[in-house]
Amino acid sequence: MSVAYVYVAALAVSALLSLAHSVTHCAFAGGGTVSLFVAFVILAVLAEVYATRVPAYKWEISSSIAICLASVFILGPYLAVISVFLSSLISELLLRLNSEKRGSSGVIQIVFNVSQLVITVTLAGLFLKAFNRETLQLIHPADIGLAVAVFAIYLVSNLSFVTGVIAITENKSFLQSLGRSIRQFFMQYLALCVSALLLTSLYTISVWHVFLALFPLTLVHISFRGYVKLQTEARNTFERISQLLDARDHYTAVHSVEVAELAVRIGQEMGLSQREIEQIDVGARVHDIGKVAIPDSILLKPGKLTEEEWVTMREHPVTSAELIAGIEIYASVSEAVRHEHERWNGTGYPDGLKGEQIPLISRIIAAADIYNALTTDRPYRKAFSLEKTRQMIEDMTEIDLDPDVASALIRVIDAMPAEPAVPRIIPTPESVEA
Repeated sequence: MSVAYVYVAALAVSALLSLAHSVTHCAFAGGGTVSLFVAFVILAVLAEVYATRVPAYKWEISSSIAICLASVFILGPYLAVISVFLSSLISELLLRLNSEKRGSSGVIQIVFNVSQLVITVTLAGLFLKAFNRETLQLIHPADIGLAVAVFAIYLVSNLSFVTGVIAITENKSFLQSLGRSIRQFFMQYLALCVSALLLTSLYTISVWHVFLALFPLTLVHISFRGYVKLQTEARNTFERISQLLDARDHYTAVHSVEVAELAVRIGQEMGLSQREIEQIDVGARVHDIGKVAIPDSILLKPGKLTEEEWVTMREHPVTSAELIAGIEIYASVSEAVRHEHERWNGTGYPDGLKGEQIPLISRIIAAADIYNALTTDRPYRKAFSLEKTRQMIEDMTEIDLDPDVASALIRVIDAMPAEPAVPRIIPTPESVEA
């Protein structure tokens, strides 16, 4: 049995124990509590069904975080656990009605999603009970501080369980992935925390006032969906541009994809944020897009370029930057693309920047670009071996390459297989400089 199955099984057993304990200890204070319980279940189901999938991750984010947390504060830990169990199970079943994952993998995913939410609420409730509190009314400043602490426990627990299964199945760093997910969506999580506090505060006035908080909560949900949609549409635009370039110059498109994959690995090795990784990926994929303006006589020349031809070729970073400059969400990528051919010692182009004047993303893409050029067969030379390439990268440190970036690249190289399984033979006029 794989580690992932053991992990999910352990979560499931823990969730069942928590649910059983909650069922035997819960109590409804009256009809109002029952109505509120049902309302929380319905609201959480709606929030989960219309959750927003984050393309850069393997999970979804929804406003149910605020609803679940408010249920802990208002209903107490026991009823909150039951409420979350029912809402998550119902929403998972509804989602599977239109999903292809109806086999064993779908069942396992349902078990995992429901279990980790039940345990997350359980941990938040236990933290609250540790302070001898069953519910919170947020009347005193100390109550607000305790509520924020409970939210932190809830958030870290929830993200840890999801990040844990991804780390196990995809062999990724747990701490780096957890840190990136928190940093990337910190403002969204903060807004959900405030929404949970608002729900709880309005409940102290009247049960019906709770529904007033649904309006700002809905706005948070819509704004986040809009952000993700804009991000996705921008990425799709880049992909369409790459497809157009592929039809003209297959090398540049293939080269850009390989550079992007390596640049992302370098960024991950350096422990950069998910947003920076996203920018590296996008920037690397379009760093040569400006070559669409280069004449075929130069771009497709079967040999080395003359100095005059290089003058024309060196214009492509500026063209690349101008092509993507109008997309606001990737404004920082425009500068990174423009300076991808700058060199650490100031001998690069187009602006002759030096050292840390060069954007970090540019320095990372440049390192991946050089590695790809060195390990690709050219009409006038064979690809260098990994050992030779490693030595050349070391020689370029503090001349062409940022020492920190070069060090990360070398660590990535050392983790690679001894040699590529199939040599890449690319007919291109460009040397390492390109």
